Amino acid sequence: MKQLPVAGKLITVLFTAAFLVACSGSDTKEEDEAAAAAASAAAARQAQEAAAAEAAAKQKALDDAAAAVGSVFYFDFDSYNLRPDAIDALNAHIAALQGNERTVRLEGHTDERGTREYNMALGERRANAVRDFMVANGIASYRIETVSYGEERPVAYGSGESNWVQNRRVELK
Repeated sequence: MKQLPVAGKLITVLFTAAFLVACSGSDTKEEDEAAAAAASAAAARQAQEAAAAEAAAKQKALDDAAAAVGSVFYFDFDSYNLRPDAIDALNAHIAALQGNERTVRLEGHTDERGTREYNMALGERRANAVRDFMVANGIASYRIETVSYGEERPVAYGSGESNWVQNRRVELK
């Protein structure tokens, strides 16, 4: 009868040892899986951060290009047709705006010639011409506000073509 308790103890010790080995093996497997998941998440986070940094750098380059061409678009006398130089500058601004959700205000201006009412209407047609070009090239219309100041806010005072040419404009703000 004394052998049974020793055999029972031996079986209990062997069973406990097997259980501990099995448990330690599954802990290692779970730890390995957790470590792999954490590494995968960290790699995904780094990839997202790199993509965000690249997108921010690209957007900054587009914003810098738009700033370099200026935000004033000039028009010929009594006209609201976009000039080629205005189209080139607008294309730079459109490229910059396509990468974000900023809104803009287009302010139409005229020189002092003509009646106040006529100039207000001409300033509005100029601002609308710029807006229409931007909308046709992918900028949502709800992001663009237009306003006309007519002859009320000149940048160059006085009479003469050199002053008038500076006042026939649309400013992008």
